[in-house]
Formats: sequence, C-alpha cells, structure tokens
Amino acid sequence: MAQEGPAGVMTAVDSPENILFASTTHAFLQKEASLRHVRDLHAAGVSFDPLWWQRAAELGWTALLVPEELGGGSISGNGVADLAMVAEQLGRTVAPGPLYPVSTVLAGLADCADRHAHAGVIASLMTGETVASWAVAEPGRGWSPLQPTVTATPVDSGYRIQGAKDRVEAGAQSALLLVVARCGGDIRQFLVPTDAPGVRIVPQQSLDLVKQYARVDFDDVLVAESATVGTATETAELIDRQSQIAQVLQCAEVVGILQTVFDFTVQWALDRHTFGRPLASYQALKHKFADMKMWLEACRATTAAAVAAVGARSPAAGRSASIAKSYVGEMAGQIVQGCVQMHGGIGITWEHDLHLYLRRVTLYRAMFGTPEDHNRRIYELEAQAEKTR
Repeated sequence: MAQEGPAGVMTAVDSPENILFASTTHAFLQKEASLRHVRDLHAAGVSFDPLWWQRAAELGWTALLVPEELGGGSISGNGVADLAMVAEQLGRTVAPGPLYPVSTVLAGLADCADRHAHAGVIASLMTGETVASWAVAEPGRGWSPLQPTVTATPVDSGYRIQGAKDRVEAGAQSALLLVVARCGGDIRQFLVPTDAPGVRIVPQQSLDLVKQYARVDFDDVLVAESATVGTATETAELIDRQSQIAQVLQCAEVVGILQTVFDFTVQWALDRHTFGRPLASYQALKHKFADMKMWLEACRATTAAAVAAVGARSPAAGRSASIAKSYVGEMAGQIVQGCVQMHGGIGITWEHDLHLYLRRVTLYRAMFGTPEDHNRRIYELEAQAEKTR
C-alpha cells in the first residue's frame, strides 16, 4: 500500500524512514535549489556550489549505493530506488549538482572486488568533499561504453593512458575521473586525478543552464597500479551496471520534470480564460491533455519497472533500462513541447520557466544513449534471446 508523499513522490505507508527521507529531500531542494537558485547560478556562470553539494551529501544522497561495511547504507534497503526518488525531486526544480557522475563512480567503486582498496576515495565522495565523474563517452561516437578508443598501456610504474573523452559531466569541477579504457584485449577502469600531468580539461557548451560538461584529453598520463578499479574479468559487468544506474536516474528525474510541467500547464489552462471560458474547457485541448497524461504515466511506469529491475540486479535490468531510456527520451520532449504550445507566446520567453525544463529533457535525450541507441540495444537483446529459445 502506498500514499502520496511530498511533491507527488510515492512512499510506503509502513516506512516512516522513507517518508522522512522524501520530506527532508523535498524541503532541502525547495529551500536551496529552487528555480530562482538555478537562474542565479547561471547568471554567475557556476554549475553548483560545492558547499551546497556537501550539505546534500549530509542528507545521505551519496551513501545510498555504498554498502554499510564502507560507511554507506540505503533508507529502504534498495539504494537504487532511494536514489531514483531523489532524482525525481531534482527534476521538479531542474536542480544543479553532480548526482549522476558521483553516483556512477561510487557504484563502480562499491561493487568492484577491490572495493576496500578504494575506501578512502569512497569516504571522501560520500562526504561531498570530493567530486568525481565517469569519463565514458568519446568524441564523435555514440553510446558504446564497452568499445573505448582510449588506451591504457602497462608500464613499469603502472599504466600510461592516452586518448580523449567528452561529455564528462562536472569534469571541470571534479578532482577524480573514473576513466574507461582499453588495456590490451581487456576493458578496464582507472581513477585518474584531474591535476595529473597530461590531463587537459576543456569546457563544452551545454544546452542546460547549470549542467556543465567537458572534453578531457589524456596525453601520456601515468597512473599507478592502485588506480585500477575492478579486475579485468568483472569490469564489463561493472560498466553495464553503472550505465543502468545512470539511465534510470535520468529517467526518474525526467518523470519529475514532466509531472511538474504538466501540473502547472493544467493549472494555467484552468486559470486562463478566452471568450468567457477556461482554456481547459475546449475539446481540442482536453484531447491534448489526455494524450500528454497517458504519455506521462507510461514514462512513469517504464521508469518504475526499470528502477525495480536495476535495484534487484535482475538479469533483465539492462533491457528494462533501455526500454525506459528509449521511451522517456522519445516522449519527454513531445510532452514539454506540448506544454509550451499550451502556454502560447509566453511559453517561449526567457522569463517563463518552461525553457529550463525543456533544455534539460532535450539534453538528457542524448546522454547515456539516445532512444535510437537503445532501440538497437533492445533489438540485439531480443535477437540473442530468440537464438537461445
């Protein structure tokens, strides 16, 4: 049984801890990450306030994917579901912050066989004192995390990393990068300090007001053997899970965006009158609202299924995440664009908040795989399953 919690988040009735966590997250974001704060950050040319991120970490956001033995712990027993709730609420104010880059790095560190060797880094990430990002995408290439062109060559002192990554979120704000690289015939991940000799970070233009990205060039960057994360045999599985977590969190945030935009558009249509009637009373608009509501609930359902599958580490988790990323990525832009049209001329002005939401859903459509990328992935998985039947 469930009840409607703060800001529309569904929380279990029998779990006061879940309700408190959701309420605290909602109150924190409303007070310290409102749309006004986002506009102020943009005006200042800042992505996020490091002290703000440390306060967010104190709420437990960064500990949800870390096992208790390393100082972490989830609220409900399912860290992915708890983190998805946070992401959904972030979407309601298109809040700033490196939730995804830090979460994907922590997922890789906490799941690998040598997790205790990275306990110090994990602890620093959990406090928010250190920001890290996942360097996985590459210039001019689509979503292919297991096919990197960046290379890691063994040398006497460890490894020499050569190549380039791009679309690295919070790259310029990060102290560490978790870099996916090819090492001989294997795929490996390495923790690379951003101030290491040979690392060059170049900011990239972003459609979003506060989400900042960077291209990172690695010119014969030397790292120690201890920089490796995970064994050669487990790295592909780690990368796959990190990808799933990033995808479902983005879908959850987009669901929060869609619900918020839909709600205030419905209210606008009820309040706005023409020829003595509310806009919402016109049949054509009713049909449009019905379509958008159906698409919104389908986005919510596919995202919830993916969050459940990834949280349970189901064998079907990758397929579920791709289904959600494909559907949400395809429909979110249509829903928000429909809401812009409902508002008329005011909907396309800088002063109206609609463009803040539209910018983020447009950006997210291309991050961690486009709908087209995931459609191909689903087809490949179905073809593989068919061969085994």
